[in-house]
Amino acid sequence: MRLFFTKKELKLRKKRVIMMIACITVLLAGYLILTWPKKIQPELPTVIVEPAEVGDVEIFGEYVGRIRAQQFVEVRARVEGYLESMLFAEGTYITKNQVLFVINQDQYRAKADKARAQLKKDEAQALKAKRDLERIRPLYAQNAASQLDLDNAQAAYETAEASVAMSQADLDQAELELGYTIVRSPLSGHISERNVDLGTLVGPGAKSLLATIVKSDTVLVDFSMTALDYLKSKERNIEIGRQDSTRSWQPNITITLADNTVYPYKGYVDFAEPQVDPQTGTFSVRAEMPNPNRVLLPGQFTKVKLLLDVREGAVAVPQKAVTIEKGGAYIYVMRRDSTVEKRFIELGPEFGNNMVVERGLAAGEQVVTEGFHKLTPGMKVRARAAAPKKEDEQPADSLNKKAASENKEKDKNLSK
Repeated sequence: MRLFFTKKELKLRKKRVIMMIACITVLLAGYLILTWPKKIQPELPTVIVEPAEVGDVEIFGEYVGRIRAQQFVEVRARVEGYLESMLFAEGTYITKNQVLFVINQDQYRAKADKARAQLKKDEAQALKAKRDLERIRPLYAQNAASQLDLDNAQAAYETAEASVAMSQADLDQAELELGYTIVRSPLSGHISERNVDLGTLVGPGAKSLLATIVKSDTVLVDFSMTALDYLKSKERNIEIGRQDSTRSWQPNITITLADNTVYPYKGYVDFAEPQVDPQTGTFSVRAEMPNPNRVLLPGQFTKVKLLLDVREGAVAVPQKAVTIEKGGAYIYVMRRDSTVEKRFIELGPEFGNNMVVERGLAAGEQVVTEGFHKLTPGMKVRARAAAPKKEDEQPADSLNKKAASENKEKDKNLSK
């Protein structure tokens, strides 16, 4: 075994060692690269966004209303006498001038006959006085009768004429009272049950109320609005209870029945009290509503939904996207670079599950509706579109062309 190496051999061995070390270093570096733990990138928060919608928004107010008949008439006896007959079925529909009751006519017929006879007697006296006057006048012209005779004949004739007029008035009064013994309906409508039995003494000095008649094919709905509603309507130049031909819409109401179904016809506000009740801070409003099938009964309470305003071209966002705090209301808006911005906005009225935005938001901007509680301004997010709304989940107060066309068709059929 040699203990010494030549220079050439030493250089060769050195190169081998260096190459071996380099290979080991490369292998070690590759191993470290493969096995070294990678830096974990933070996951972007996922949010649901919806575009800010623009359209015509109907603003409603809800109140408690009471239904009353358009006409409510009490049928009363105008002359005294015993009730002889009733010529209608209780609770049925009756027509105007239909005979309802008959009161005993004997004394009133006798009174009319007496007045008629007295009239004939006075007419005969007037005819005789007229003939006497006609005979006196030529005699007076021929100086065959005195001025006194002529004056007496003239006075007798005038007195007889006055008696005829008085007797005629007595006859008219007697026939009028005789006509009152037949009680007729003053209007068409549904009649109540009778208030007195046959054979009862009725009249002004006894029981005068015989029945009541209700005209309810059109009803009136009374409800009260607050003074705040009045001020808000004035801000929009809307006069409650007054028709305005310059508007494309008019204040109308829909009502909800006791079984929570919506009445198919609409009513229109035609009157508003010109003053506010200081005790309640409200003023009375009246609407007229068709009732062809008598579904609505006078005296019934109901829920009233009044169209207060129509905001044309309003920007709206879901109510759940709005956060209200002491500094105001704000929403999160996603920019085009997927970062979010905290945007303070000015809110308008609510409708359904949405809110009108008066200022601070443009149509089409992406509003974060879910997941905004974990956001900070400037944060980058991963956006996801909201699931499409079902037809029955649409806000009840949004414009619905189909429902509007159906209501117009019903109004046309009703008018026919």
